[in-house]
Amino acid sequence: MMHIPPLDPNVAARKGFRESEERIKRFWKTASTEARDGGWIVLLDGRAPKTPAGAALVLPTEAAAQLVADEWNAQGEHLAPATMPATRLASTAIDRIGQAREPVADEIAAYAGSDALCYIAEAPTGLIERQAREWTPWREWAARELGVALHPAEGIVHRAQPAESLSRVKALALELDDFALTGLATVVPLFGSAVLGLAMHSGALSAEEAFEISRLEERFQEEQWGQDAEAAERAAARRDEAVLLQRWFEALRT
Repeated sequence: MMHIPPLDPNVAARKGFRESEERIKRFWKTASTEARDGGWIVLLDGRAPKTPAGAALVLPTEAAAQLVADEWNAQGEHLAPATMPATRLASTAIDRIGQAREPVADEIAAYAGSDALCYIAEAPTGLIERQAREWTPWREWAARELGVALHPAEGIVHRAQPAESLSRVKALALELDDFALTGLATVVPLFGSAVLGLAMHSGALSAEEAFEISRLEERFQEEQWGQDAEAAERAAARRDEAVLLQRWFEALRT
């Protein structure tokens, strides 16, 4: 998993973004948005909440601010931070990413250096054929559309990728603002693939498509042996996270 600069859970709890032993009761009736401070701010009954580090919760687009406000409006009697991923993304972008853009971009490039789409199975034939069918087009897309040429290898032995390709991935990451970079730094580890993360960010792949490509080997095994309930639950949670990240990217472009 990418070492994205984390929100301090102790600070977050004090600010009301994490659950503590004493659950935080809903203290607002309505969350809304308003143009302010060169962006869009979230308001709780007209008052602006803060990020865990105490900064103003200002987002670059109205759609992104509304995505956060919708999470606050959807809360029940008590605040449930686990159901507020867009709020978490916004807070991370504001509190952490601005001070760590270079190392975050380095880690995204490192994922490209061992991208899941580059490691082809040695057997069985059915899996190899499916990897060629589903993975090759996206390696070719990355080379053609992004200037990122990555080479496949058989088995699990690491194959070094071209330095210029990894530099290109880093440069693409650094072109993003803090909010989009936070999303990319979240989706790349989710898929184990910088190629799929960049494809979803660009709109070339939907969240569902990218997620299913990323778990090709899991799907193949499920077809052979079935899927247990716990694995299905984990997959559903990861799919939901991917869908939220697609909505995040779309909101930032709106």
